[in-house]
Amino acid sequence: MRQSPLRRLGIVVAITAASVVLAACSSSPDPGSSTKSSDSTKPIKVAFLSFAVTNNTYDKPMQDALMKAAAENNVEVTVFDANNDPNAQLTQLQSVTNQDFDGIITQPIYGPQLIDAVKAAIATGKKVVNIDQILGTDFTTNDVQVEGLSANVGQNPTDLGRKMGEQTVAACASKKLDPCQVAYMFDIKASSLDVAIRKAFDTAVKDSPVKVIAEGESFFNPANGKTVAAAWLTANPGLDVIVASDQGLEGTDQALADAGKTGGKDVLEVGFGGSQYAVDAVQKGTWFADVAEAPATEGRLGLLAIVDAIRNGKDQGAIDALAKLPNDGVITKSSAKEFSPEWPG
Repeated sequence: MRQSPLRRLGIVVAITAASVVLAACSSSPDPGSSTKSSDSTKPIKVAFLSFAVTNNTYDKPMQDALMKAAAENNVEVTVFDANNDPNAQLTQLQSVTNQDFDGIITQPIYGPQLIDAVKAAIATGKKVVNIDQILGTDFTTNDVQVEGLSANVGQNPTDLGRKMGEQTVAACASKKLDPCQVAYMFDIKASSLDVAIRKAFDTAVKDSPVKVIAEGESFFNPANGKTVAAAWLTANPGLDVIVASDQGLEGTDQALADAGKTGGKDVLEVGFGGSQYAVDAVQKGTWFADVAEAPATEGRLGLLAIVDAIRNGKDQGAIDALAKLPNDGVITKSSAKEFSPEWPG
């Protein structure tokens, strides 16, 4: 999806327009603020391997925050957009390992596939920081899983899936639905994120009235979500709940409106992402619940962690970007007012 002519020819495109060089402006080594060291006036070069920043409203704030922190810390960043293609991302990682970069920030599409290439990059002396997704084979932890990785800044997809499952069970219980017919929308079914989330979701709904009767993929795109949801509503007029990421549920809302149905009344919706759209929908009652994420925080902390690693030789280890979210990151009608979304939806 969304492939440029160069992408279709197999050429990897680096987006460099946002690369900037400014003087470092803070003395704190805390990963939550700017970083200073004896060589802070010398620019450093970092490659950011993005999951899919083009037309992705979740990744855009992440990149913006990363670039802002780069400008404040005299870092030149080159962005490589894998456009949801794990094989393209692996090729990009192998390529930047042999280029003149001081460090690499990874945002994996399929983490296990990148492990050996990350180890090879670290072996060349480059610093590597991972953000947002799991870089490893254990999706139940945010701990560093690759020896030599300077930091792992992100979230635990197993927690996301568990909370989505729990809220789906609660949604069914709110209407005393037994059985409760649920449609589940992946983003990219083969991605490590989706695999881990769904596994935890299934565990959370086990032995409950939840019965998943339909599946589909949105590819983080509301238009795709609308198409998938419209097909579900036609084939399953008694559908009770739809579970998806925020982008998928945005499309679901359009499909519901076209079908003359209303979220929160005719079909309950449970999402994840914590976007402004989601918070507003939960507050209005059109969505039952949502599980929050913090893409801008991840981008900022990831950039600061790699600066600390390159300039000061300091590794940050595991950094939980969601640790300070209210209500354990679960957005309900009663807790929605406590959340400050980091992306529009």
